[in-house]
Amino acid sequence: PMQSIYWWDGEIQSDTEVSILLKTTAALAESVTERIKALHSYAVPCVVALPIETGNQDFLNWIDKETA
Repeated sequence: PMQSIYWWDGEIQSDTEVSILLKTTAALAESVTERIKALHSYAVPCVVALPIETGNQDFLNWIDKETA
């Protein structure tokens, strides 16, 4: 868990939240985002995608294989 402080509905909010890191491909990012939005209790859940420029090629191959 982490403590989040943010502006919402004109007020500063402070809540305990949990962060999650999901591993997928750019091609699947939009469908993952839509699924999270459908399941999440927040009106506007934080979902961001980070581009992978380089890394462990074995790991990147694994992501491709598992999301095919």
